[in-house]
Amino acid sequence: MKVNEMKRPFRNLIDCKGGAALIEFALVFPLLLVMLLGILAYGIYFGAAHSTAQLAAEAARATVAGLSDSERTSLAEIYIANHAASYPVLDASKITVEAAAKPGDPNEFLVAIRYDASELPIWHFAAFLPLPSKTIERPATVKRGG
Repeated sequence: MKVNEMKRPFRNLIDCKGGAALIEFALVFPLLLVMLLGILAYGIYFGAAHSTAQLAAEAARATVAGLSDSERTSLAEIYIANHAASYPVLDASKITVEAAAKPGDPNEFLVAIRYDASELPIWHFAAFLPLPSKTIERPATVKRGG
């Protein structure tokens, strides 16, 4: 057998492109899967952050009807207790509320909501992604009077 005849089977193997797509897919798929799961997890986190901000804004608007700070505080707490369940991303038992006159400006009333987001699925990606805080805090203020 001549040397050129021995090289021919190896050249056919090198020139063969039949399994290239499968190998490329096997190399790219794990990265694509991690990216898609990361997008999904961050989407859930951003949904929770937006829901927290929206709930704080709506609770602050509900306090406009109060005549005193204590009445405004109770209106905010009642509003959040009654409406937190309408946000599917939020767990009402993990919400804490602070409502009081805004420090430094007696003409404004502040409603601040903290949400413990430690059970969202984003924390499963701690090894792969830079992660935000596990506590989402969103304040909202309203002016007093007309």
